[in-house]
Amino acid sequence: MIRIVIADDHPIVRAGLRALFSPEDDIEVVAEAATPDEAAEAAERENPDMVLMDLQFGAAATTTGADATRRIRALDAAPYVLVLTNYDSDADILGAVEAGASGYLLKDAPPHELIAAVRAAAAGESALAPVIASRLLSRMRAPQVSLSSREIEVLERVAAGQSNTDVAASLFVSETTVKSHLAHIYSKLGVSSRTAAVAAARHSGILR
Repeated sequence: MIRIVIADDHPIVRAGLRALFSPEDDIEVVAEAATPDEAAEAAERENPDMVLMDLQFGAAATTTGADATRRIRALDAAPYVLVLTNYDSDADILGAVEAGASGYLLKDAPPHELIAAVRAAAAGESALAPVIASRLLSRMRAPQVSLSSREIEVLERVAAGQSNTDVAASLFVSETTVKSHLAHIYSKLGVSSRTAAVAAARHSGILR
C-alpha cells in the first residue's frame, strides 16, 4: 500500500485528488495539508511513503513547497516527494529537484499519468513530465545560461523590486554576497543591469 499525504492550499484540488485515488487498491491518502509547514508536520507524523506537493501556497504562506520538500527529505526514513503544480519555470523546477523531489508533474497531466507517476515515485523511480524532462535536458546542454538555485532566488527578489539591502536581509546574507551573485548572473546572462537580467531571465524561462 502506498500511503500518501496531499499538500495543496486548494480544498477542491485536494478533494479531487482523493476522489482520483480512492478506487486504487494500492494507494491510500492518509493526510492532507494546506500549507508547506503542515505538509512537513504531516510527513513526520504519518510516516507516509510519499507526499504529493504543490509549490506555491498563496500569499499567506511564508514558505514554499520546495522549502517543505527539503524539510521532508531530511527526515529519518524520509518519504518521497512528487511535485504536482501549475508552475514550470526553470526556477520552480530547479528548486524542487535540488530540494530532493523525485518527480515533477503539471496539474493538467492526465489522471492515468498521475497515478502511474505516484507508483513510480513510490518505487524510487524518477517521474518527470515530458516538458519537465525536456527543460532539464536543455539546462544540461546549455550550462552557460543556467543559474544556480541561490542565483535564481536573488534574481526573483530583484524582479519583485527588492533592493540589494532587502535581498540580503531576506536571504540572511551580506550585501557583498548579493552583489557577487548579481555579478555572476550578469555574466551568465550577458547583461549589465538588474532590469536587463530580469528581462533576459523571463525571456529564457528562468523566471515566471
